[in-house]
Amino acid sequence: MKTQLKKYLILTFVACMSLSSCKKYLDKLPDDQLTEEQVFTRYDKVNQLVTDLYAKAKTANAPMTWFADFSTAGITDEAEATNVGNNAANSFNTGDWNTTNIPGSRGQYWNDLYAGIRKANVILVGVEKYQTPDNPINPGDLQKRVGETYFMRAYLHYLVLRIYGEAPYLDYVVDVNQSKDFTRESAQAVGDKIVQDAQEAFNRLPADWSSNDFGRVDKGACLGLIAITRWTQAAPLWNGASQYGYTGNRVFENDYAYNAARWAAARDAAKAVLDLKNEAGSPRFSLYQKYSDQDFNDSGNQNTSGSTVYTRLWQMYYDMDAFKTEAVWFVTKDKYEGWYGDVYPPSRGGSSRQQPVQEQVDEYEYMAPDGYGYPVYADRAKNDGYDDGNPYRSVKRDPRFYRDIVYHGAPFRNGTNNPSTVNTASGADKINASNATKTGYYLRKYLQEAWNKNGSLRISAPPIWRLPDFIYIYAEAVNELDGPNAEIYNLINQVRARSFMVPMPPETMNNRELMREYIKRERRVEFFYENKRAFDARLYLEPTSDSEVNKEQQFRSAGGSNNERSQQYWTKGYGSYPKTQRMINGMQPVEDPNGKIEIDGKKYRMERFFVEDRVFTAPKHYLFPLMNTELQQSPTLVQNPGW
Repeated sequence: MKTQLKKYLILTFVACMSLSSCKKYLDKLPDDQLTEEQVFTRYDKVNQLVTDLYAKAKTANAPMTWFADFSTAGITDEAEATNVGNNAANSFNTGDWNTTNIPGSRGQYWNDLYAGIRKANVILVGVEKYQTPDNPINPGDLQKRVGETYFMRAYLHYLVLRIYGEAPYLDYVVDVNQSKDFTRESAQAVGDKIVQDAQEAFNRLPADWSSNDFGRVDKGACLGLIAITRWTQAAPLWNGASQYGYTGNRVFENDYAYNAARWAAARDAAKAVLDLKNEAGSPRFSLYQKYSDQDFNDSGNQNTSGSTVYTRLWQMYYDMDAFKTEAVWFVTKDKYEGWYGDVYPPSRGGSSRQQPVQEQVDEYEYMAPDGYGYPVYADRAKNDGYDDGNPYRSVKRDPRFYRDIVYHGAPFRNGTNNPSTVNTASGADKINASNATKTGYYLRKYLQEAWNKNGSLRISAPPIWRLPDFIYIYAEAVNELDGPNAEIYNLINQVRARSFMVPMPPETMNNRELMREYIKRERRVEFFYENKRAFDARLYLEPTSDSEVNKEQQFRSAGGSNNERSQQYWTKGYGSYPKTQRMINGMQPVEDPNGKIEIDGKKYRMERFFVEDRVFTAPKHYLFPLMNTELQQSPTLVQNPGW
């Protein structure tokens, strides 16, 4: 490598060397026989650098594989995880992660995120320094590549903000003679800089792309990043945290007093996404609406769900039309058909590696006789016909439940692709059998049920952000600022109607707290297993909120054993299980001659049971720690509270 390029690489690597171990970052430019000048005076070489940056962004936040092989669902009250993948999820659940070891690395932690940021800065500096020529075949491409690079720099900083909070915002290539004493900036300051970079990207990018380039960053993704960032700044973790039981002392704690203007910024940013037009002047984003309420066929063109799962709900994570109209930002080819084998029940040759838990199941509402949706833990549920011994069919649940969850008595394909009924009381799928569920449930969401583990299938589901993200942000911000109104009521009901779910009750339009409750429940249901819950629970400071801590105390005093507590908490009508992230519960079938669920000639009723205690220590676990090696490289960074 020539002397000039060596000097250039030294200048650009200082940032990574100061923030973490540098060995990971000594990756070369595409052709190590080229000098810096030869690279940045050729459009094709710069284009390749931007392509590499897309790959870095993918590994930094792939929804289905955030922990190398699996989603973050297993470290939340969405799912239980098995011990595969180096037991990453369970290490979090037992508190076995620390400043020398954070499990499940695949490009999503501090050093790798800053490596991607460094790549973006290298491109921006090199293009400006050498005045990179435009694409001679398609003029205008260079400015688009620059816009994409601004987006990536902002997006990677957002990922830092999401799990670390206060952090340096590196928008430059560090000079070799500059001090290595990097310092954190407040979460609000970092967010503002993310927004500034995203706006720079927006100014250079089209509203949408032609089919050959579909999936690249466009104006909608830039506005989406701005809205997600503004929402993060407005949420309790960074906006009035002390009111929610937060006791940590972050470097810029005084910056996080409640400020209603942050919700106004989130409202306006989300509305910009909803109002965006494409190049033809039509709305850029819309909810996926293909197929009717009479369509139930799955990917094998058969109705094997007993008319419980609508085709639209099967296809919204695979149909290209859904990605074109509803996906705001997504990564491609996150997993392949082997993933189905990871999550199928054992009766289909699967290993059920992440299993839904009762906390999540209870969030799916039922359709009441009055034509509206209510939680199964509502005071009125029993009078409306809900029976906890027959929780899946005594009332009709939100259709998203039947798509997302495999339960005892669920119609499902068997190992020979024929219709069958899932039995968690006996056989291969029995609770705690080999490779079987520990919670009484199996994951169904994203399954193309006609596919087995062989064949060729690429899975891009789910998008990182899609239109409902911004509908909910807008609705939440309006509710927090001015209270509920008909506009946000109708917007949320549009998402529900797309899933063939009945509306929220009209009283939500007159009750801010009730509307807040429905919005949060909508997020849990709509985004189940979409890599959001682990971060949402932290943003809302649920583990230390008074209401959830009180629920946890009620749970602990509800019985003499954990199973008694699981059952009595429900019987006493305390509502949803506590969202403190310190437990999970399940549901098991019990033979009963009066049971309403019949499988293979036997009758069952369902019974709640306790699955496991978990560790979530506040304020420590609200933010991820910096590794000791990173602090040794730059002691001025300061560790996060509790670590």
